Amino acid sequence: MHLVAVLALDGVIPFDLSAPIDTFGWARLPDGRRPYDVRVCSPVPGGEVRAGAFTVRAPHGLELLTEADTIILPGVQDPPEELPPGVAEALREAAGRGARIASVCVGAFVLAATGLLDGLRATTHWLAAPDLAARHPEVTVDPNVLYVDNGQFLTSAGAAAALDMCLHMVRADHGSAVAAHTARMSVMPLEREGGQAQFIVQDLPPAPAGATLEPLLAWLSANCARDLTLADIAGEAGMSTRTLNRRFRDQTGTTPLRWLHRARVHHAQHLLETTDTPVERVALDSGFGSPTAFRERFRRVVGVSPQGYRRAFRAGAEL
Repeated sequence: MHLVAVLALDGVIPFDLSAPIDTFGWARLPDGRRPYDVRVCSPVPGGEVRAGAFTVRAPHGLELLTEADTIILPGVQDPPEELPPGVAEALREAAGRGARIASVCVGAFVLAATGLLDGLRATTHWLAAPDLAARHPEVTVDPNVLYVDNGQFLTSAGAAAALDMCLHMVRADHGSAVAAHTARMSVMPLEREGGQAQFIVQDLPPAPAGATLEPLLAWLSANCARDLTLADIAGEAGMSTRTLNRRFRDQTGTTPLRWLHRARVHHAQHLLETTDTPVERVALDSGFGSPTAFRERFRRVVGVSPQGYRRAFRAGAEL
């Protein structure tokens, strides 16, 4: 039986800890047998581990990592710069004998601290991605995907992406039928459309408080559905297009038309979340020339189709 060791460090995030336990626990082979033996370990066997609003006791110590086929690293609150004594060494030794190691959410900080992700692509929660990249510049951090599979080492994005990654591992181990059954038992699609980009709040590039463009940005937001040209925007600002482009770059870091496109996508997200307006009408109400152009722009910015975004975020939508 395939042994899965889930490492609970102090401050472990409860969902990160339980998601892989439940997902691998739901898996069944066609004859009904369990393919995985899931156990929890910690640096101090039997010791209390803080897990948010409660504490847990892990029955096993780091010795479990010496025999595990797969090791899961849940995220912890405030990932430490240095790992507890013995953890990095145990993980590197497990990797040396070929164990598969996967991190959940900010558990990527734990895996990166061992050096095992050096030179590899990885992901984590999009909010934590800049910090992971700053702490470990030798790791290529991709904040837009749900998980990254490098073969022996895997990383997943925030919270629910752990389910996507674990189902991916079940499918790699035992095929699509076993994975599909596990997904049904978890009330989870086997594959979700899009990546993390659909969950990132698409804030508009701001201008500093008191900047001369503040009134213009407010006007653009209010009029984003109009068919505006660069000349129209420059006319509203009372300056030449050349001056407008320069000041926009200086104060927002982008161009007027790119800012306008992002404002239109932002408005479309609001309509998709809060109304039943058909997508074709949302495209027009958001200032896009055609539904096709809208779908292409929306997917490029958000990472998922307008229909997929509505299914995920429509207030009161049936699940």
